[in-house]
Amino acid sequence: MFETKQVFYNSKDGTKIPMFIVHKKDMVLDGNNPTLLYGYGGFSISLTPSFSINRIIWMKHFNAVYAIANLRGGSEYGEEWHKGGVQGNKQNVFDDFHSAAEYLIDKNYTRPEKLAIEGGSNGGLLVGACVNQRPELYGCGIARVGVMDMLKFHKFTIGYAWASDYGRADEPEHFDNLYGYSPLHNIKHGKPYPSFLSTTADHDDRVYQLIHLNTWPNFSTNSEKKSTKKSTHDTN
Repeated sequence: MFETKQVFYNSKDGTKIPMFIVHKKDMVLDGNNPTLLYGYGGFSISLTPSFSINRIIWMKHFNAVYAIANLRGGSEYGEEWHKGGVQGNKQNVFDDFHSAAEYLIDKNYTRPEKLAIEGGSNGGLLVGACVNQRPELYGCGIARVGVMDMLKFHKFTIGYAWASDYGRADEPEHFDNLYGYSPLHNIKHGKPYPSFLSTTADHDDRVYQLIHLNTWPNFSTNSEKKSTKKSTHDTN
């Protein structure tokens, strides 16, 4: 009933990035399929295929597509792959994810309005940064316990341990890079954003809740503006 395939696409700098795509075998590629793109891209964590009943039910009843992009920052191809997505190379991770979205659109799996992106923790940072950088490319962002404040993350709970991948804002060599993609500090007020869901937990001892409480209202206000504008033109 379903098929899983691995494809390779070019990122912004020409690096070939692998991605798994799952959907019904008889699905028509007409650019109109709801699609969820998932990513992480950090801390030497590899994303490999696994079974999920939730994804199966969703794909079955909504004729949907599920895609997992193996971004730099993980360990799919060893330590070099990991280093290609850390500290000063972190933008590579976001470019890899943007390019994954563009691939899904170009190959008629979906269109921006029906493309949702999801990630948790470091993947939540990924979603926040990508929605900031390319809001027109996505229809929805789902950031689960994301690291949204890249200037202060190291000051709460165990955030200091993440400096190996991010660097620290109190170190001059890292400040400009962190400030350049920090989701909280790059929200463009007045600019339309896709719908955005940010989740946290009141007992989370890793990603401090204050990060989300500061970020969510800003994303939410801009997302509402886009939704209001869209509703007068698009009835699909």
